Formats: sequence, C-alpha cells, structure tokens
Amino acid sequence: MTQTRAVPPNAVLRLRLATLDDVDAISALQQRAIMELQQAFLTPVQVEASQAAMGLDTQLIEDGTYFCVEDMSGDKAELVGCGGWSYRATLYGGNHSAGRSARPLDPATERARIRAMYTHPEHTRRGVGRMVIAAGEQAARGRGFTAMEMAATEAGKPFYLSCNYAVEEAFMDEGGAVAVPLYRMAKTLK
Repeated sequence: MTQTRAVPPNAVLRLRLATLDDVDAISALQQRAIMELQQAFLTPVQVEASQAAMGLDTQLIEDGTYFCVEDMSGDKAELVGCGGWSYRATLYGGNHSAGRSARPLDPATERARIRAMYTHPEHTRRGVGRMVIAAGEQAARGRGFTAMEMAATEAGKPFYLSCNYAVEEAFMDEGGAVAVPLYRMAKTLK
C-alpha cells in the first residue's frame, strides 16, 4: 500500500548532478512515477509494459547530464524528481533497453535529447520538471545544440506542451508485453 503525506507548500528544491550512488533511489522513484502517474492514461497492462520501455540509462550519469531534484525542507534531503539531457543518439530507454547507441550527436545537424524525466507523484506541479528541463536546455545550448527532442509518454505530453515542445510524431513502443504510445516532441532553443 502506498503511503501519502502532505507536501509542504514551502518546499525548498535543490537541483544537483546525479551520481552512481543515486541509482537505487532514482530507480525507486522512476518505478513509483511510472506506476502511479501513468494510470490515468494507460491500461494496467500498458503501465506494466512501460517498465520495459523506460528506466535509467546510467550513461547519462556517467556523462554528467542527469540531475536529481531534492526537497531540502525536511530533516534530510528527499529525492522528488530526476531527469536530464543527452548528447548521445539514444532517444529513450534504460540500461535494459535494446537498440541503445552511445554515438555522440552532431550539434550542427542533430538535436540533443531530453531523457528519463520522473517526478515523485506527491510533488507534481511544483516546478520539479521545469527545473530539470531548464537545466538540460541550458547545458545543451552550452554544448552548441540549437534544438531538443524527446520521446514523451501520454502522461508527460501535457507538461512538455506547456514547456513549448511540439508533437512531431506519435509512435508505439513495442518492447513490452503490449504496445505503449509515445510521442516524439521537439523544441528549438532560443
């Protein structure tokens, strides 16, 4: 059974680079976010299949492009979100996903990626995702990229639309027991 608690309105959020020591906490947060936040958009079987399509790609941590967002208002830091960006060819998926590619992208002709965004279900609509998006976009600009793209879930699509990403293509991830809808979304950086 999931326990809930009131989230203080005065949460103090801190963004920092993730380390390999964060992997277990990130994985637990990702699983909870997938299981709870996808329920309103997918069938139970599709939610389960999403575990096969999504997850942590530790290459992002090793590249220094993955962030943790912590709520610092309590007695100790609480992980409330994570996500990042990538200058590598893989569009989405975790260490377990087939078809990953570590090929570096060419900023002159290719778009950087937004990758593996997850927010604790009790911390949605509190600026967590926007912190990660802003940090990823700024870092990508610093590496010479002029545009970003991602594979967004049904649950994530409304958020990314609010961040000025546009849907370019709807497609299905066929890697799990059933197909899961995803959207290729993109944005030109200013």
